Amino acid sequence: MSSGGGGGGGGGNGPCGACKFLRRKCVSGCVFAPYFDSEQGAAHFAAVHKVFGASNVSKLLLHIPAHKRLDAVVTVCYEAQARLRDPVYGCVAHIFALQQQVMNLQAELAYMQAHLSTMELPPPPPPPPAPSQPSAAFMSTSPDLIASSSNSNFDLSALFDHHSHYVIDPASRFYRSQPDPAVTAGGAAGGELHALARELLTRRRSSPGPSTKALSN
Repeated sequence: MSSGGGGGGGGGNGPCGACKFLRRKCVSGCVFAPYFDSEQGAAHFAAVHKVFGASNVSKLLLHIPAHKRLDAVVTVCYEAQARLRDPVYGCVAHIFALQQQVMNLQAELAYMQAHLSTMELPPPPPPPPAPSQPSAAFMSTSPDLIASSSNSNFDLSALFDHHSHYVIDPASRFYRSQPDPAVTAGGAAGGELHALARELLTRRRSSPGPSTKALSN
């Protein structure tokens, strides 16, 4: 079947396939010449003529616009070949077969999708939570804690002052209570010196110290 748009056959080109099958002279302006060539057009037109008839196809093509005649010829040839293969259903049997094939493919696709859904890997476990930041209660210092720490510092300082006073005080008492080795080793002169030292100690105890005078002033 030819898809050309030229005129009828005749001359050097010979008759078209339709006219060749009909054993007639192909005149200029033949309606079959653009679509049925002289080589293979005769076999295609034989099926069309057997099913629809040459005169009916000629009338059909003359009522169709020229730019749509090629689609009409292709459809007529397809239906003629289908009718020869299946005289009862013709091309409808092929349409049913294609529809059944589509349904089978859709069912197979649904089965495969369901099968893949069961084989999907489980989602990965969620990532471990990030380490929590220290709470504000640990970051901020409580006023009560500050007060208690200040009190403890005060008590410790008082304790250290008292302890240092306690440490120094026995030393001073020990120093005052211990006799001078030089005095004890000096005989009679040592006795006088001992008496003098005792007198000085007595005066020192009886007389107020510099700190007492400063406080009284």
